[in-house]
Amino acid sequence: MSIVRLIFVKVSAADVPEAERLWKEECAPLMIKQKGCLSEELLKSIDVPGEFISYAVWENQKSIDRYLASTDHQEIKKHARGLKSKQVPEVKAYTLV
Repeated sequence: MSIVRLIFVKVSAADVPEAERLWKEECAPLMIKQKGCLSEELLKSIDVPGEFISYAVWENQKSIDRYLASTDHQEIKKHARGLKSKQVPEVKAYTLV
């Protein structure tokens, strides 16, 4: 059964363009090429400026674990650290009922 992995991130309003650029140009291309990553999208809140959700669908937990151990994941974390987050990103995982 596939797993939906959500990462909740808040950045300052001034950092929104850079957050979007980082995701589109740096992070998403690395993530989507991972074995077992079925899709990856970035959601931007229409109600709260600077609030994003990374929405990724994975084949299984093994795929997620392999990704988390990869150098690509380390590269994505490096890019994310460049943003001034308003809070520590929160990661949650879900399965379809």
